[in-house]
Amino acid sequence: MFSEDLFEIKNSDLFIVDLMYAGLENMTMCPVYERIGFGNRAFVRKEMLEKLEKLTPFLRRQQLKLKICDAYRPPIAHEMLHDIVPIPVFFADSCQRSLHCRGAAIDCCLCYEDGRELVYPTRIDAYEKQYAEQLMSGNEENFSRHLQKARHDYQNPDMPDEIANRNQLKELMESIGLEAIPHEWWHYNLPNGADYPLIVWKKD
Repeated sequence: MFSEDLFEIKNSDLFIVDLMYAGLENMTMCPVYERIGFGNRAFVRKEMLEKLEKLTPFLRRQQLKLKICDAYRPPIAHEMLHDIVPIPVFFADSCQRSLHCRGAAIDCCLCYEDGRELVYPTRIDAYEKQYAEQLMSGNEENFSRHLQKARHDYQNPDMPDEIANRNQLKELMESIGLEAIPHEWWHYNLPNGADYPLIVWKKD
């Protein structure tokens, strides 16, 4: 069912797996992963898993967990997501350009041991129900404005904790050898992610 190149991240004392596209609380308002039979399972390349395991001392010392909100994304799911929300820079315009579809990227945040997320300038994927509903009705303007808060260079004196947590996450993930992208504070990938081949998933 899954490629031998993918390794599963499971719920543990370090990680919480809660894939946003397995449920309704995402900008497409569609449980795409459940719809295709993929479900709430997080898979990554071995190299990614090895890097994430380096977080163990920090997470235990700070009594935190890393919440995985997206990892490997089946190409068929990516195409469905892009068809629903075809906004430039939100979903890559092709699964070939998505590092998620290569198992080389994750979307994540830090959370407390009870699962409560630390505060950030936006939620993962900048999700807010009101903006999702507006997108579904064809109104992109308000969400596009809101999406600016997801940038690493976004500053707001009224969000000191949110900005500090965003910066901490970036510093932490870069310290284990992952790369950020400018416009999504939650996204981290392997530096050579584009060198890995696309992984096609098919339901048994």
